[in-house]
Amino acid sequence: MPFTALGLRKPITDALEELGYETPSPIQTKAIPAIMEKRDVIGLAQTGTGKTAAFTLPLLDRLSGDSRTRTKGEARVLILSPTRELAAQIHKAVKEYSKNLAIRSTCVMGGVSIKPQIRALNAGVDVLVATPGRLEDLAKQGAIDYKTVETIVLDEADQMLDIGFMPAIRRIMGACKNIEQRLLFSATMPKEIKQLTKQYLKNPVEVSVAPVSKTADKIEQSVMRVNAGVKISAVIHILKSHENKRVIMFCRTKRGADKVVKRLKHEKLDAAAIHGNKSQNQRVKALEAFRNGSVPILIATDIAARGIDVPGIELVINYDLPQVPEAYVHRIGRTARAGASGIAVTICAPEEEDILRRIERLIKIQIPTMEAPADLPMPAPLPRGIKMAGNNRGKPQRSGRRPPRQNSTVKKGAPKKGKAPSILEKAMSAVDRAEKEGSFANEGNFSEPQKPKARNRGNNNSGNKKGGQGRRSGPNAEGGGPNSSNKRSNSRPGNRNNQSKRSNNNF
Repeated sequence: MPFTALGLRKPITDALEELGYETPSPIQTKAIPAIMEKRDVIGLAQTGTGKTAAFTLPLLDRLSGDSRTRTKGEARVLILSPTRELAAQIHKAVKEYSKNLAIRSTCVMGGVSIKPQIRALNAGVDVLVATPGRLEDLAKQGAIDYKTVETIVLDEADQMLDIGFMPAIRRIMGACKNIEQRLLFSATMPKEIKQLTKQYLKNPVEVSVAPVSKTADKIEQSVMRVNAGVKISAVIHILKSHENKRVIMFCRTKRGADKVVKRLKHEKLDAAAIHGNKSQNQRVKALEAFRNGSVPILIATDIAARGIDVPGIELVINYDLPQVPEAYVHRIGRTARAGASGIAVTICAPEEEDILRRIERLIKIQIPTMEAPADLPMPAPLPRGIKMAGNNRGKPQRSGRRPPRQNSTVKKGAPKKGKAPSILEKAMSAVDRAEKEGSFANEGNFSEPQKPKARNRGNNNSGNKKGGQGRRSGPNAEGGGPNSSNKRSNSRPGNRNNQSKRSNNNF
C-alpha cells in the first residue's frame, strides 16, 4: 500500500517520494489513520520501525490545511524527546517531510545557547521539538506559551522514565490546558507509563507492532566470552577483522567510553565518543563525523542508543552488557535497519553471565558463542601524556614531563643571569633578609622615598654620618634600616625606579 492510500496530502507524498520512501511500515499503517482522526494514540514498537514518521506525517498534514497567523510563544505541536540526538533527528525528519509546506518548526535543547531559541519562539512556530529540561527553562523565561499547544507527543516515553524526566513530563502536561490530542510512543510499557496514559490520555487507540523482546531477523548475533582484563584486546581483534566497516560500540559508563577511545586511538583505530559529559557541539561533531564516514567507529552509552539513526551501520559491539535486558534490543537495533543485514557481537566477562542469561530469556534465543582467540594479550600501559577524550572532567591528565611551577616568582634582589650583582642589589638582598628575620626596630615606620643625589666619590663624609666611613653590617648597614641616612644606595644613576618601587611596596 503506498503512502497516498493513507490520505496524506500531495506535497507530503512528493517529499516522501524524493526521500525514497515507497510504502509505509506496519506502525505507520496503523497509527497514521488514527492520528488523522484526532484520536489519542499509544504506539508500542521497537526502535527502527518508523515511529517518527508515524506521528509527524499526519500532524504535518493537519497543520498544512489550517494556516493562520502565528503569535509570540506559540507552538501548536509539541514533541518531547529524552535526548538531544533524538530531538535533532526528529526535527530533521520534520524539515524533510515539510519541505513543500509552509510549516515553521524549531528544536530546543540544552548544551547550546538559549538566545537563538528564544528568538525563534518569539516569532511563533507550528512544530516545536524539545527536551524537557530546556523546555522548562524557556517556560520560566516566558518564551513558550503552553496554552497554544494543541497536540503533545511523548516519544520514547520509557527512556524518559529511565532518565528521570517523568516529574518534568507531568508538569508540562499539566501546564498545557488546551490539548486536543495526546500521542505516546514507547518501546516498552512499564507500570509508570501505564499510569501516565491512564491519567492524561482519553480513550486512546493502542497500536502495537514488533515487541521489544524480538530482535531484527537479519542481525547475526554472537557472544565472545573473555576475562574482563582482555576485553579491549578482544575488541581490537574484532575491529581489525572487520576493517572498513561502520561500527558502533556501547559502553556502560561515560568514563569507560572515554577509556576505550583512548586505547583505540593508541592502536591507530580512529574513534569518537558520544555521551552525557560531552558538550552539545562535541556530540554533534562526533555524530556528524561518524555519519559522513570520516570516523568509522563511534563509542556510545545507552543514553544515546535510541537517538542514533545512521544508515549503513554494519557492526554493533557490546563492550559492556546493559543492566536492563531491553536495552540490548535497542543497542543491536542500530544495525539491520530498513531491511538491511548486520552483525552484533557481545563481549561477556564471567561476572556478566547473569545479565546475558536474562537477555537470552527476553529475546527467547540462545546467542551463539564466538570462539575467542587463545593468545589475547593483556593490554600494555598507555604512554603518559595521552589525553583522555571528552571534557576531561575530574582529575587533570599529567604529561611525561613535570610542568613548571605556575606561581614561581623571581626573588627580590636576585641577580640577573650572567651578570654580577651590583652593590645596590646586594644591599636590597640584605634588606629582604632583615625583614624576614624581623630585625627592624621601627618596623612599618618607613619614610617617603628620597630623591637620589649625585654620588660624590671624593668626599669621605658622604657615607653614614652616624657610623663614619666604610661599610657596616646589621640593620643600619649601607642601604639597610628604615631610618638609615646613608645615601649610597640611592646614589647610583638609573636606580630611581627600583627605589620607588621598593618603597611603595611597603605602604
